[in-house]
Amino acid sequence: MPMLQLILLALIQGITEFLPISSSGHLILLPNLSGMADQGQAIDVAVHVGTLAAVVLYFRADVKVAALGTFDLLRGRRDTPGARLALGLAIATVPVVLCGLALKLTGLDEALRSVAVIGWTMLGFGIVLYWADQTGATDKVEADWGVWDALKMGLWQAVALIPGTSRSGITITGARFMGYNRHDAAKISMLMSIPTILASGVLLGAEVISEADAQVARDGAIGAVFAFVAALLALTLMMRLLRSVSFTPYVIYRVILGAGLLWYAYS
Repeated sequence: MPMLQLILLALIQGITEFLPISSSGHLILLPNLSGMADQGQAIDVAVHVGTLAAVVLYFRADVKVAALGTFDLLRGRRDTPGARLALGLAIATVPVVLCGLALKLTGLDEALRSVAVIGWTMLGFGIVLYWADQTGATDKVEADWGVWDALKMGLWQAVALIPGTSRSGITITGARFMGYNRHDAAKISMLMSIPTILASGVLLGAEVISEADAQVARDGAIGAVFAFVAALLALTLMMRLLRSVSFTPYVIYRVILGAGLLWYAYS
């Protein structure tokens, strides 16, 4: 793969994975609109690994708490903060894994990879994010996240399997509708991404490993590094800005891009 395309893909994935503007949608659009060859699943997996490393590093204290909480759960304890967080993350991951398997087995995942679909989801769910952000209460914080809220956000997350929806965008939308403040809604969404990216990586990784060669492995390693750096910078900036800025700038971007994609798709 040309180095310019590889770096471009990695930067797009890294920047858009945690911003509520859909990384999968942008990755699909790049070859569709630029004429570049599709990067293939191996590179997709590699750049997702890079973004996974970024979110784990950024939220390393919470990841440690959840990891220790997993051992509490295995011992039958659910009363510790770590156990509650680990249980919530596990519950929130189940819907997206089941729906992802269903889409893959039926072939619908490929049918949804179109410019028109991405245009509609980019525009529509951008407006829904604005509605949730402007009307949602701010009386709930991260510590209030329990089993039922985890299940609800997990169902929201499953909707993000439709390209252009945005995993972070739709889970933040769900959290804001439930009354979580902006910063904690984003934090919960980011923590939810860790088991979700791991699950998707396992599903795709089995297919990729058998087909990968030395060149693909080299490209994947380069892509992972650039995606890691871009994701860490984007995540750090967004989490800082959310203490004083709403999600409106992302909504404006989604609406403009969605409208432009619909014009392109139907013209």
